[in-house]
Amino acid sequence: MRKILLAIAFVVLFIRCSTPEQEVYMFSFFQNNGADGLHLAYSYDGQIWTALNRNKSFLTPIVGNDKLMRDPCIIKGGDDKFHMVWTISWGEKGIGYANSVDLISWSDQKYIPVMEHEELARNCWAPELFYNKKENQYMIYWSTTIPGKYPDTDTLGDSGYNHRIYYCKTKDFIDFSSTEILYDDGFNVIDAHIRFIDDNYVVFLKNETLKPKPEKNIRIATSKNLYGNYSSASKPITKNWVEGPTAIKINNNWIVCFDIYTENVMGAIISNDLINWDDISDKIKFPKGTRHGSIFTVKESLLNKLLEI
Repeated sequence: MRKILLAIAFVVLFIRCSTPEQEVYMFSFFQNNGADGLHLAYSYDGQIWTALNRNKSFLTPIVGNDKLMRDPCIIKGGDDKFHMVWTISWGEKGIGYANSVDLISWSDQKYIPVMEHEELARNCWAPELFYNKKENQYMIYWSTTIPGKYPDTDTLGDSGYNHRIYYCKTKDFIDFSSTEILYDDGFNVIDAHIRFIDDNYVVFLKNETLKPKPEKNIRIATSKNLYGNYSSASKPITKNWVEGPTAIKINNNWIVCFDIYTENVMGAIISNDLINWDDISDKIKFPKGTRHGSIFTVKESLLNKLLEI
């Protein structure tokens, strides 16, 4: 009998060790103006989200003049660390950066001066990260307005803002390549979010045009090259007056969540082909006060640690 029990225990242990650990969806976001810092929520289905840490901040911003932590974007890097970038201010020429192994303890916060070389640059908003496995390096991309750079659309946005998407590369977040243009399709564009889908780089982006007709909607562009040559933007895939798209694939469907900022609620759409989209905003639930951020995945064991806080 003892041998049988030992054999059963061995089989159970083998099954546990050979079965991949379940992954859970995580959402990084900010509240209000972003002054209190990083918030996190989790979900098992990508639709119902529960706040962690009693919906309190995990990290207080300390870099930048305004010391904000808006639009926090977190990805898992090739070094098994979580890397985060965020908007530090409404009017500075850099972004914030920090990393963590557990989303609880964070490295020193760092100011990355991505647009300091541009004398007229007004801002650096909604930065995101993409990890290029082939090159073992990260692309940081964000939106900036440089007055006079694209004069045809200088008067078509809010308060003279006329964004385009820029990027730089880094392997270690210490040394950075020069800043380059990533996306310019002849309109005011912000809030880019890139995914690699079916051998294409797919960027979800916001048409920020206000005049003569407000757009403020999410569209899609694609490229075979991560660093440029993106197609013209698609027709809108959302209603107007939304921002901050972030996408996740669940089974055979892509869900894109976004901030319906004029109504102070989150929304979402779903598609199995990236062409035809259904609105599922009435099926999703986010913590009170959620503003946009990014969706990524973590091991369930890490979630359990976060639930203990």
